[in-house]
Amino acid sequence: MKRILPYILLATLSFLIYSCGSTSKRKAVISNKTEKPSNTKRPPNPNYKKIKSIIGHAKTFSGTRYKYGGTTKKGMDCSGLIYTSFKKENIILPRTSRTMATQGKAISLKKVSVGDLLFFKTNKRKNVISHVGLVVEVKGTIKFIHASTSRGVIISSLDENYWNKAFTSARRVL
Repeated sequence: MKRILPYILLATLSFLIYSCGSTSKRKAVISNKTEKPSNTKRPPNPNYKKIKSIIGHAKTFSGTRYKYGGTTKKGMDCSGLIYTSFKKENIILPRTSRTMATQGKAISLKKVSVGDLLFFKTNKRKNVISHVGLVVEVKGTIKFIHASTSRGVIISSLDENYWNKAFTSARRVL
């Protein structure tokens, strides 16, 4: 048994070295392929700078009280926040959330990214779009900035029960 042990160790060591070497070669061959691996990220949005500017401008209104029809730091409503923020980048959207919901391209919630608009039906009696928010983060949960009637301009999560139930659609303007 003592004579066989060194051969077993040598064989195991040789196998490990050979295995590691062949794995490296396979990786090299795979990396030389022209196909992109499936785990690569999408190319960045060409409007990334505009989107960051729009979101940055919207965030300057954080804490501003709610005021129906408002578009300033003295008071802001939901569509006023979106209208004012996009206008900073010379993108003129309609002034109401209901009309904003006709702009851009409809997208599924799975494809939502930073800068997209979320629309809500918050008035169950009228059953029409009555609220809009701007997506500011998509990391496991979707976060959006908006002007709430009770708390003013805030960032909320689509995971919150109220917003999740009221959600109706998402649209991409940029």
